[in-house]
Amino acid sequence: METARRPHPARGTIVTLGGGGFSDSADGRSPLGDHLLERTGVTSPAVCFVPTASGDAVGYGERFEQVFAGRARTSVLSLFGQAPWGYTDPAMVLEQDLVYVGGGSTANLLAVWRHHGLPDILRRAAEQGTVLAGISAGMNCWFEASSTDSYGPLAPLSDGLGLLPGAACPHLLGEEGRRDSLCRWVAAGDLPTTHAADDHVALVWRDGALVEAVAEVDNGLALRIERVGDRAVEHEIPVRRLR
Repeated sequence: METARRPHPARGTIVTLGGGGFSDSADGRSPLGDHLLERTGVTSPAVCFVPTASGDAVGYGERFEQVFAGRARTSVLSLFGQAPWGYTDPAMVLEQDLVYVGGGSTANLLAVWRHHGLPDILRRAAEQGTVLAGISAGMNCWFEASSTDSYGPLAPLSDGLGLLPGAACPHLLGEEGRRDSLCRWVAAGDLPTTHAADDHVALVWRDGALVEAVAEVDNGLALRIERVGDRAVEHEIPVRRLR
């Protein structure tokens, strides 16, 4: 019997946001959003928002367009064919400088993306220089596994694209039970070594390795949690405050 191959990290830059950003700001502007644009190295980058995890919520996509208008050439990839965007060939992400994945249901996002062939396209995009980014479910999707509420209560999800190693946990302190449940699952071996980010904190990855953690608030928290014996051990990651 053929053994399934383990996913391998993608080459390129991926930025994973635990929460915050344009969707959690009164006027939509945020240092994390600015940081993502700067990462492209382009004055007026082509930026595509992917709201699959929210069922392509129209208001979510429209807010993205409003916030980034004038600073980027925006587009929205609607795999549900929602107006006003309609359905577009997912290969359009290969033409982007930045792909920004929104929050919602991680499990639903993964299922829909696979039906439309998006995982392979995103890997190719990263390898040719497109910055990949995402918040909440848009953080979870890049890893091998994650902490998710896709099925109601928080649960470990041993599924993901595997473009980044191990597991992810967004909203570390922002949602009740996230940190405690995560430590239980890592201690029990239900999740592998996990990188966790609180709201308004992002982890920056290059070629599958963590480069740094950044935050748009003071005292932002990011952790790497690993299993040692039958315990979960937390290692705090230094976080650089964005201005």
